[in-house]
Amino acid sequence: MSDVRVIIQRDSEREERVVTTGTTAGDLFAGERAVVAARVAGQLRDLAHPLTDGDEVEPVEITSPDGLDILRHSTAHVMAQAVQELFPEAKLGIGPPIRDGFYYDFDVDRPFHPEDLGRIEKRMQQIQKQGQRFARRVVSDDEARAELAAEPYKLELIGLKGAAAESAEGASAEVGAGELTIYDNLDPKSGELCWKDLCRGPHLPSTRLIPAFKLMRSAAAYWRGSERNPQLQRIYGTAWPTKDELKAHLEFLAEAEKRDHRRLGAELDLFSIPEELGSGLAVFHPRGGTVRRVMEDYSRRRHEESGYEFVNTPHITKAKLFETSGHLPNYAESMFPPMQFEGQEYYLKAMNCPMHNLIFKARGRSYRELPLRLFEFGTVYRYEKSGVVHGLTRARGFTQDDSHIYCTKEQMPAELDGLLTFVLNLLRDYGLNDFYLELSTRDDSDKFIGEPEEWAEATEVLRQAAGKQGLELVMDPGGAAYYGPKISVQAKDAIGRTWQMSTIQVDFQQPKRFGLEYTAADGSRQQPVMIHRALFGSIERFFAVLLEHYAGAFPAWLAPVQAVGIPIGDAHVPYLQEFAAEARSRGLRVDVDSSADRMQKKIRNAQKAKVPFMVIAGDDDMAQGAVSFRYRDGSQKNGIPRAEAIQEIADAVERRVQV
Repeated sequence: MSDVRVIIQRDSEREERVVTTGTTAGDLFAGERAVVAARVAGQLRDLAHPLTDGDEVEPVEITSPDGLDILRHSTAHVMAQAVQELFPEAKLGIGPPIRDGFYYDFDVDRPFHPEDLGRIEKRMQQIQKQGQRFARRVVSDDEARAELAAEPYKLELIGLKGAAAESAEGASAEVGAGELTIYDNLDPKSGELCWKDLCRGPHLPSTRLIPAFKLMRSAAAYWRGSERNPQLQRIYGTAWPTKDELKAHLEFLAEAEKRDHRRLGAELDLFSIPEELGSGLAVFHPRGGTVRRVMEDYSRRRHEESGYEFVNTPHITKAKLFETSGHLPNYAESMFPPMQFEGQEYYLKAMNCPMHNLIFKARGRSYRELPLRLFEFGTVYRYEKSGVVHGLTRARGFTQDDSHIYCTKEQMPAELDGLLTFVLNLLRDYGLNDFYLELSTRDDSDKFIGEPEEWAEATEVLRQAAGKQGLELVMDPGGAAYYGPKISVQAKDAIGRTWQMSTIQVDFQQPKRFGLEYTAADGSRQQPVMIHRALFGSIERFFAVLLEHYAGAFPAWLAPVQAVGIPIGDAHVPYLQEFAAEARSRGLRVDVDSSADRMQKKIRNAQKAKVPFMVIAGDDDMAQGAVSFRYRDGSQKNGIPRAEAIQEIADAVERRVQV
């Protein structure tokens, strides 16, 4: 038996080893329980993959991103096997790994019930304990069609083949690698076939290596993500390398559910999304409107201090504007269909930048006016599919705090540096402090317009600006807008979730398409650089992020009601009303609960409403010209002179601190 030479790559260490022909990737890492797959010659492979001479082999541990995907996709197969054993009529859709878990789609006679998930999970546990082996085999198109003749959705994927990764949601987990493969689940003792599925792999060697999993919920989902296709039933699950990690994840989800902005929005009477309006279209109630106004007022003030000029633009426009900007050729699928009016097509505004270009172009511009910083709270409308609409964080109508800066190329580096500093400081003012930056660049796709040299210049100046902030910079190849690269600020909330916040994009293309010019110092006509910048992204989304970050307990400066007066008895109501009037004259938002409820019920109501300050008054307080404070954490401070009490509330508001 001849020998083969392989190289084992671990981080920066390389080890050359001579092994016999037939040695598998798993043989190299025998005894290393954490290794569940290998990257061989740059490709993810099962541990059963035989090695050839010259192969570079890198172990893939279960805790790595690739390892977690393999664990979760393997668990999805176990779930699909369990479903078809319990529901023999079920037809298989697609079952890819996703962030923190997996899903699988099924065509079944009726939606799954919660008790069905319990039965499925129990059967999965039995399959896991059996230790069924995952075995890969290559098949031809005709062989795959013959074997999967009873699975119409799999037959469709076989037809898609190489294009499936782009043509079908999640299909890249099954086809698209240039050859078709089927994974068999085999009985570990007899080797008999237990179940099979069309799949690219790789998988764990055995179901016994699935340490911890749980089914989460079921939902309806359209086949291949299109509303024109049949509606399937999707089961979501999660899987982790240890039971402790699964427990921690479930605790995290429970905390996230408590903070869900849709739930808090209803409980705190902040906003709603009426069925009569339609999915993704919210209305803000008085209390939510107060929070939103405060957010906008503070942002407006900070922008004015930084030299921005406010503009307003309409909600609809002729189609020609979006043809000029390039949005119709490149962005039409995210725009609502056109309206016909007086023989022309009009579109709902999906973005503000083309209209800001018209403001710049409305008259001649001199270099002395640059940088020109235009700012608008501009409401836009996006045609989001119903499957992705999610409360305020993914809406169909929302208001952007949109800014477009026009400057010279010489001004661009300093402007970008100042922009990033401005953005990060303003986000910190709202209570977000944990950031990293993401730089999205172009790839070879046809969606990007403009010359590569222009992109290279814009990308490099963004990279330099990002480097000055001293934050981690993560690359996002291919994630740029069609007209230019962008930096996005990624912020972590109170429970460690990452949200994309502000974006800054450098654009050489729209000034060119709109023919924007300014008169330079030498009298020549020059094209400005355009910088797109949304600080919140959208007011609605930022509102939702803050609501979840604070779990509804906004700091006093943002709270819809900053203090509520709670009388011990009816005789103390007028005294607290005087206190509230005095506080309101200082610009504070103070109410008095004069309802017939008992004092303890009023305190509970204020706690549920997450009011920062409860101002309590009884006979002793009135006699001393004082009040008592009860804080959200249950602590209390008694006998505070009225003026001092009002000043404490005002100070918390002024300093934007949490109480």
